[in-house]
Amino acid sequence: MTEQSSTPGAASTDSKAPAFSIQRIFLKDLSLEQPNAPEIFLVVAEPQVQVEVDIAVNRIGEELFEVALSSTMTARVEGKVLFLVEANQAGIFEFRNIPAEQIDPMLGITCPTILYPYLRSNMADVISRAGFQPIHLNEINFHGMYEHRLMQAQQASGEKSDDGADESKIILPN
Repeated sequence: MTEQSSTPGAASTDSKAPAFSIQRIFLKDLSLEQPNAPEIFLVVAEPQVQVEVDIAVNRIGEELFEVALSSTMTARVEGKVLFLVEANQAGIFEFRNIPAEQIDPMLGITCPTILYPYLRSNMADVISRAGFQPIHLNEINFHGMYEHRLMQAQQASGEKSDDGADESKIILPN
């Protein structure tokens, strides 16, 4: 009987415990363009590849956030576009009883780190299915990216007014 009476008490203290969970990971958008096909396939040269990666955060509930990792990869041969891939890998993440000052770094570092392998895989797969050798995105240091954006946001707020200089928020693009 003692064990049964302590179980409800344990359940009530657990409800206040901090919790982070992945609700869903999904491919929000994926597109491939080959504007110069089929003529571009006759050009024999090493493609020049340019990759851009960005993070967007959208609050969708009191404890729910959508984090989207978007990437654009452009491959060019002799100045002409060989292919262009745009992907948007997203996830819904739940933050329960997590202090507000810890949520922002988790949205800017932890969530993108979870999503990135899915984004890399989907982009390599679509490139391969288009008939090219798959190009795998390099690893990204999301912690360094977060710190850089935080520093930029603090500098921007410092230029506008000295009152907001001690804010520790990062401005993530929409």
